[in-house]
Amino acid sequence: MQCPSCQHTNSRVLESRSTEGGKSIRRRRECLICKHRFTTYERIEFVPMTVIKKDGKRESFDRSKILRGMVRACEKTGISVAHLDSIVDEIEAQIQQLPQKEITSESIGKLVLEFLREHSEVAYIRFASVYGQFQGIDDFVATLENLQNHAQQAELAKDWHYSLPPG
Repeated sequence: MQCPSCQHTNSRVLESRSTEGGKSIRRRRECLICKHRFTTYERIEFVPMTVIKKDGKRESFDRSKILRGMVRACEKTGISVAHLDSIVDEIEAQIQQLPQKEITSESIGKLVLEFLREHSEVAYIRFASVYGQFQGIDDFVATLENLQNHAQQAELAKDWHYSLPPG
């Protein structure tokens, strides 16, 4: 590892520590020449994903765009940025597990909506209104009805599960 002070490539590791929930390793190093101490991080390198936009353009996957959209949708809902960051980690992991290395922005939006539905109905509606490019109140009403139907189905499934005889 090259020293940021003198650019020499010989250094020794003073300390290693797991960070980001085991997703990276933080290392404190010391240059063997100038004795400058610095920190490095080791992370898993993901295969680059390409996002196909609605207009057909292709761009590199950028997790920060997802996080920004979710933060905006979750303003004043009580969901912390740290929690949203962990949700984005889950979404990114799901995307990385796909066999193809291209994904549509529509598919990413649907993944985000699935997670938001579980955490905040308000955030779900906010995100859906931007993601779905709502044109008027009818779009909001249709989405609210869809959300309500999903909640009712989930409640029925839960009730049905609890009414099953022990087996």
